[in-house]
Order: sequence, then structure tokens, then C-alpha cells
Amino acid sequence: MAPEEKITSARQRSIQTAIAEMFAPYFPDLKKKLALANLSQTPIEFLEKVSLSALYLSVAFLFLTGVAFTMQTPPVPLLWLVPLAAVYFLALFYYLMLYPDSLVLKRAKELDYEVVFAGRQIVIAVKSGMPLFDAIVGATSGYGAVSKELSRIADRVTLGVPLVQAIRDEAQQNPSRYFVRVLMQLSNSISSGADVGSSVEVVLDQISKEQVISLKEYSQKLTPIVMFFMVFGIIVPSLGVVLATVVFSAISGGTLGMTSSILAPVFIAIAIIQFLFLGLIETSRPKYII
Repeated sequence: MAPEEKITSARQRSIQTAIAEMFAPYFPDLKKKLALANLSQTPIEFLEKVSLSALYLSVAFLFLTGVAFTMQTPPVPLLWLVPLAAVYFLALFYYLMLYPDSLVLKRAKELDYEVVFAGRQIVIAVKSGMPLFDAIVGATSGYGAVSKELSRIADRVTLGVPLVQAIRDEAQQNPSRYFVRVLMQLSNSISSGADVGSSVEVVLDQISKEQVISLKEYSQKLTPIVMFFMVFGIIVPSLGVVLATVVFSAISGGTLGMTSSILAPVFIAIAIIQFLFLGLIETSRPKYII
């Protein structure tokens, strides 16, 4: 790399770092979120990437907005792009800052999916006389995200970390409350000398009952969600377009109607509403193996 390119890259890096350090006090729990999301970046590094991505996206949105302004009759003054630049940047920045939260939620759901069956395999192995570490190693395959977390515990113990410490460290960086309960029960049972198999089995039974209750609650919430989707996503838009067409035609004597310039935003809004409803149904659905 040429010296001039190195200087330019260093300046860009310093600007990104300055922006990241400016936003860092507003996200005091970002370090914990990154750990729960299993991201190896530091908060400053993550903020630098988010600020750069928000800058590029805001420039693209400003370009599209400028093109739309010039196509209007009469053209909209381009000075409106100045406040829109700040609005676009801040909106996109805070939207991209939700990425760790989405990863945490996704990781928690993946762990909740098979935590009961992985825990029961460990319980069966321990009750049959197998050492706890060997039981954990036996569950490091076949249980998806849970097996990956158990593999990390096994790897740390192999490197010399005490088993109790490895389990507690993993529990501190885990977003699944069910999996954390299993890990903490394992740790407490080892520390107190209690029967690991029996104590963990009680916790797994409680988790299984809670998951069944969660599925029943979701089935009860699904009916009103579907009703709202049918009303605001299908009935209101379709009847609203027809009613607006009739009203405009009656008022104007047939000279006004629902033109393509009006129908296109309406159809886009209907598509967005339906997408949001479907996303709400999908994200609220608990995923367990009972």
C-alpha cells in the first residue's frame, strides 16, 4: 500500500473511531450483548462497522430521494436533503444496532430447541455411572447449538480449566435462560456434592412443563393475531381501495380515480403490513421439541 493510501486509510479509521467513541456511552450494555450474541468484536469495533454501514446506506437513500425530488412537478428543493441526511443516518444507525439483539434472540431459540433432550442424555449417562465430564462430551454431537456450547465447555476443561469454572463461565455468556438453569444446576451440584443426575432431572422436568405452557399460550395468542391480520392485512386494504375508487369517481364525476401513482404506494403499504404480521407470527412462535 502506498504511503498516501495508508494516510487516507488511517484518517478514515480515526474518523470511524471518533464516531464510535461518541456513540459508545449511549450503549453501556453493548459489550454484554456482543458476548451473548457470540460476536468476538469489541464495542468500538462494532460501532465503527455500524457507523460506516449506516453512512453508506444513508448516502444511497439520499441519492434515491434526490432522484425522486427532481422527478416531482414542480421539483422539490434539494436543500431538504440536508436534514434528511441526519435523519437517515441516525435511523439506519439505530436500526443496525439491533443486530446483536436479533442474534441473541436467535441463539437463545436455537439453544431452547433441544436443551431438554441434551440434558436428559447427560442425566442418563450420569445415572448409569459415567463421569460428568464424559457425559458432557457424549452430548457434544447431535443436539445442534446445545452441542456446540457443550463442546466449548469440554474444550476448556481439556485445556486445564476446572469443570465447575468452565460451566459457570459458559453460563455467564449464554442467552438461553433454560440452558443457564441447567448449567447452574450442574455447577451447584458439583460444588455441593449433591446427586447431579437427580437434581438436573428435576430442573429438566420443570423446563419441559414451562415449554408446554409456553406453547399453549402461543396457541391462545395466535387467534387474535390471525384475526387482526385478516382485518388489517386483507379486508381493510381490499375494501378500502374499492371504496376510495367509488368515492373519488362519485365526487369528481368520473374524472378522478385510483391512478397508478396512487395504487403503487397503496400496494407497497399492504405488502409491508402483511410482511410485518407474518414476521410477528413467526418470531412469537416458540420452537421446542417436547
